[in-house]
Amino acid sequence: MDGAQAPAGFNRDALAGVGPALKGLVDQGALAGIVSLIWRRGEVVQVDAIGHRDIEAGLPMERDTLFRIASMTKPVTTLAALMLVEEGKLKLDDRVTRWLPELADMQVLRAADGPLDVTVPAARDITVEDLMTHRAGLAYGFTSLGPIAHAHEDKLGSPLANPYTPDEWLKRLGELPLSYQPGERFHYSHATDVLGFLVARIEGKPLGQVLKERIFDPLGMHETGFWTPHEKRGRLARLYKAPPEGALQDVSWDDPEAPGPFEGGGGGLISTADDYLKFARTMLGRGELDGVRLARPETIDQMTSNRLTDEQRGHAFLGMPFWLSQGFGLGTSMVLDAEKHQWMGAGGEGSFGWPGAFGTWWQADPVNDMILIYLIQDSMPLGPEAVTAMQGQRPTGRVGCPMFQKMVYAALG
Repeated sequence: MDGAQAPAGFNRDALAGVGPALKGLVDQGALAGIVSLIWRRGEVVQVDAIGHRDIEAGLPMERDTLFRIASMTKPVTTLAALMLVEEGKLKLDDRVTRWLPELADMQVLRAADGPLDVTVPAARDITVEDLMTHRAGLAYGFTSLGPIAHAHEDKLGSPLANPYTPDEWLKRLGELPLSYQPGERFHYSHATDVLGFLVARIEGKPLGQVLKERIFDPLGMHETGFWTPHEKRGRLARLYKAPPEGALQDVSWDDPEAPGPFEGGGGGLISTADDYLKFARTMLGRGELDGVRLARPETIDQMTSNRLTDEQRGHAFLGMPFWLSQGFGLGTSMVLDAEKHQWMGAGGEGSFGWPGAFGTWWQADPVNDMILIYLIQDSMPLGPEAVTAMQGQRPTGRVGCPMFQKMVYAALG
């Protein structure tokens, strides 16, 4: 091994080891397949497509495989809302009840895991910034404990394939109590779904159309949307569950025949590695990509700067000390301490991104002028109180993402 330099300053031999290491997880049966992408200094340095997108059909992972990117949707929705802020159509400190009267006069649980009828009035209305920072007091069933977790599932339906119109869903959400007072703490929730429906109401058109017109079409993200057209469905990766014993189980659901009314700005998008790279490059470029400017540099700086207090970062996230090395801004998290962050993965100080529930992940690193994208379809529990199943556990296949990060940064030296 001569340690020759690959493009963009990487050690060629070290970089060549990334794909085989990830293939080991697929060979073990921990994952069906992986697509990973490394971009640095203006070029795609390496793409690895490993394993299968559909095991039963024998279809391989390919560079253009479509993935349900889950919460990687959230930064996209947040950017769309911030574009409206730039245009003066709303402000971060605006009360959302101006557009969403369903969320007026909210009640708050006395105890987040307590009875639904033991509440106090909300001290103030939810603001736009509360939605963007997950400090609205809203909840997800899977991040909550007690009656509110089950009430979310019963009242709102699945966060994955929802049957309701935005208006009906917001009405139902407004009938549930908040878990915490607005602004009190970070509690991962449907907040970005609410933000997306707020954007749709302001613009007077479905969220998917807003994102297409404002973000996807200008950036050339023609593979990204809330619904998979029939002619593309053969490229959509199946979703697999890894049981404690035995083979992977296909737990996919199929898109409806036509686009549905519920377009979840918190987790509904489908995309490819190269498509999402365009969004990530726009973020790294502080709002601009190849001469197309979507937002002002200071808007992206707001997104990627921590807004959580030390006290708020003291709470565990999904049972993990997530904030030990990170903060959260508007729709994205960021690395605040690169050395401490090594427990979780790798990234230079100021690196930002946000993962998805099915194991999808991306990170943009301004210090190293680098973007990493890692896409899998690995099911995790998303039912009521699922947070208890996550605490202290990491599904076997999920070790691939931090392994990918550490190997890429090691190849940088």
